[in-house]
Amino acid sequence: MNQPTDKPTAIITGASSGIGEAAARVFARRGYRVALAARRRERLEALADEIRAAGGEALVVPTDVSDAQAVETMVQTTLDAWGRIDVLVNNAGFGRLRWLENLHPLDDIEAQVRVNVLGVMWAARAVLPHMIEQRRGHIVNVSSVAGWLAAPGYTIYSATKFAVRGFTEALRREVSVFGVHVSGFYPGPVATEFGEHIGSKRKAKMPDWMVLTSEQTAEMIYRMVTRPRRSLTVPWWFLPILWFNSHFPALSDWVQTRFYTRRLRLR
Repeated sequence: MNQPTDKPTAIITGASSGIGEAAARVFARRGYRVALAARRRERLEALADEIRAAGGEALVVPTDVSDAQAVETMVQTTLDAWGRIDVLVNNAGFGRLRWLENLHPLDDIEAQVRVNVLGVMWAARAVLPHMIEQRRGHIVNVSSVAGWLAAPGYTIYSATKFAVRGFTEALRREVSVFGVHVSGFYPGPVATEFGEHIGSKRKAKMPDWMVLTSEQTAEMIYRMVTRPRRSLTVPWWFLPILWFNSHFPALSDWVQTRFYTRRLRLR
């Protein structure tokens, strides 16, 4: 194993596109060595070349986070290369947004649970022994506003994101005594490839001002690491929606059923 240096190291899952790709660039620009984890090796190699050309350090670690052993290998490969892990950005995830009866038990339901929930848990578990030993570290679990508000069509995706929220809260209380921070990040609409993989033709078009860019969300994640906080939900205009859903659940049910579900399912 290489000897640890003063240069911090971050593992970023789902680094081949979207928030993960942008986070890799942001952390690299701020002096972090970045371990790039995702399934698409070609994209990771291209991103690593870009980071290195800009003077940064990047390690390509092709990883399927739905495979527990692959996650263990991802962490050990990073430690073997650089001797330390300071940040884990648990970002890998996807959604299949169709009515529950139309979701495939394995390809849609189990796959979402394995990637969105088990992948997050396995990665956190794998880095924790090292972070506890060094008495510092930060795990950022990327959830979604769907982890606060469950909308029709989001049954499994929302369930996975609610699970990540509960896991994040419990883990934070387990490991804070060791100087390890655990934060939950709950973004709303972000301009990523998410909509290309949802398995549905119903893609809502939102005004540009309501959609965050991957770069904006990546900067927010970096700020959560430099100034630790329990959680962050963005954009700001989602907060009153979540408040309404929490305080008036029956009315929220009526609104979503009347203006969304009934229109789409009973026409």
